[in-house]
Amino acid sequence: MNMEHYEEECIITFLNNQEKLLKERVAETQEEAAEFLEDCFAVVLNSISEIRSYWEENGMDIEGMSDEDILEAAEVFELPSGRFMVVEA
Repeated sequence: MNMEHYEEECIITFLNNQEKLLKERVAETQEEAAEFLEDCFAVVLNSISEIRSYWEENGMDIEGMSDEDILEAAEVFELPSGRFMVVEA
């Protein structure tokens, strides 16, 4: 497994906030969190407009969603750096 694919910021953010997306914890260690992110093909995006584009490209119906709706989506994790990670479990 290659933990270097996801920055530590992503791994720790997911590890600490995974209940936003999932009913129960799937990772207890940074290694398990990194593996889960790899398995889900999590992506890091720079802005809400990039999230919109990413979801539209992947066929998600986001018509009528406000920026706030997007930020509140279970799949979206705001990173300390100001970027966003989208995890589709």
